[in-house]
Amino acid sequence: MRVLGVDPGLTRCGLGVVDGAPGRPLNLVAVEVIRTSSEAELGERLLSIESAVDSWIQEYRPDTVAVERVFSQHNVRTVMGTAQASGVAALVAARWRTPVVTHTPSEVKAAVSGHGSADKAQVAAMVTRLLRLNARPRPADASDALALAICQVWRGAAEQRLRTAAAAAGTGRFR
Repeated sequence: MRVLGVDPGLTRCGLGVVDGAPGRPLNLVAVEVIRTSSEAELGERLLSIESAVDSWIQEYRPDTVAVERVFSQHNVRTVMGTAQASGVAALVAARWRTPVVTHTPSEVKAAVSGHGSADKAQVAAMVTRLLRLNARPRPADASDALALAICQVWRGAAEQRLRTAAAAAGTGRFR
């Protein structure tokens, strides 16, 4: 399974592609952070993110796009930018007919580090270890995008097995 993880943000949008399957080693395919200037117009910033996500989906052909689920924060401007970037990523994936899933930060932290309240350093350390990298991906947005992809590789495979089993049970194949 190949997953494109998107850590959405207007100033820094992390993109990371991981190949893998539960019980098998994970492989880093690519990672990058798209940066837009806070001085640029909102539309131009969103177009930059759209163009980058589009290029990545076209180049890496992920099976799924995993996006961080926007959650309530105290800073409304940050939430708005994150939500806008998240929406752009989902829209581009839909254009490519690529399924989109969302995961909360605590789901990602728990999947990658075993603890839903792990800090960014712990998540980065586990991403480095799981992908057998020589150094931690930087900045944190890169590591977060890879953590999203890893979370989906593991959770998505389990969810697919459950859907397949439920479908088979509905057809009577298990009776």
